[in-house]
Amino acid sequence: MKVISVENLSFKYRRARSYSLKDVSFEVKKGELLGVIGPSGSGKSTLCLALNGIIPNSIKGEFSGDVVIRDPRTGEEYNTKETPVSKLPTVVGLVLQNPESQLFNMTVEEEVAFGLENLGLDRNEILRRLRWALEVTGLRGLEKEFPPNLSGGQQQRLAIAAVLAMRPAILVLDEPTSQLDPVGKREVLGLVSLLRKEHGMTVVLVEHHTDYVFRFADRILVMDDGGIVLEGTPREVAEEAETLRKLGIKLPASLEISHELRKRGIIESPAFTEEELLSRIGGPSG
Repeated sequence: MKVISVENLSFKYRRARSYSLKDVSFEVKKGELLGVIGPSGSGKSTLCLALNGIIPNSIKGEFSGDVVIRDPRTGEEYNTKETPVSKLPTVVGLVLQNPESQLFNMTVEEEVAFGLENLGLDRNEILRRLRWALEVTGLRGLEKEFPPNLSGGQQQRLAIAAVLAMRPAILVLDEPTSQLDPVGKREVLGLVSLLRKEHGMTVVLVEHHTDYVFRFADRILVMDDGGIVLEGTPREVAEEAETLRKLGIKLPASLEISHELRKRGIIESPAFTEEELLSRIGGPSG
């Protein structure tokens, strides 16, 4: 089932000289993890804002094309340019790269409950969703904490918890680890894997951490200058290593090494992990 259909999407911000998105088209299936990579300024964040209707409903500009979201639970379809922004968070949850821009309540539990109260849910349902969201994000026990006192990884997980509590079918993450240390990166990306595995969520992940994208994404979009320049499975995109290098996209170390080994005739296809690379060249895997 297709849950996202983007057709000929173009967008230019007010007073901008050029379009941030140019004739973008793609689809996302239910349960899929779509990785989106590309250099800074390629249109990735603008695309995320378009997937839940902030563009064009809250952020104005020159908009053309269609973004159609289908709720897999009900089959209902929403064209974002015709749907109020307030309607979409229960279908498409958006987490921005800077969690501080999304956190504004005095405690962790108030942060997660805020959106639920705006939905007009009864107290028992709010408490059920609050407990679930904190449990799945590993934040149980921190209900009374002041969000700015949390670590970077915890703040990002709190931003995700507040979105998850709305029970969206689709999660859009715009570079959620860009400001985190290695521990925080592992926390957040581990949570993404958990949500897919145990809750079957559809995920659109914009991420500079290409090791994770190439290892876990079902498909990858490569963006540059507002358009899609490559699209395919991780193995298909990995075959275009030279194009990725020209765009300034850092490949995982295992891919860089395997491409060099393939040039020398030692292996035949790219390796996505160190373990896979070692097995190909006959080295120890553990």
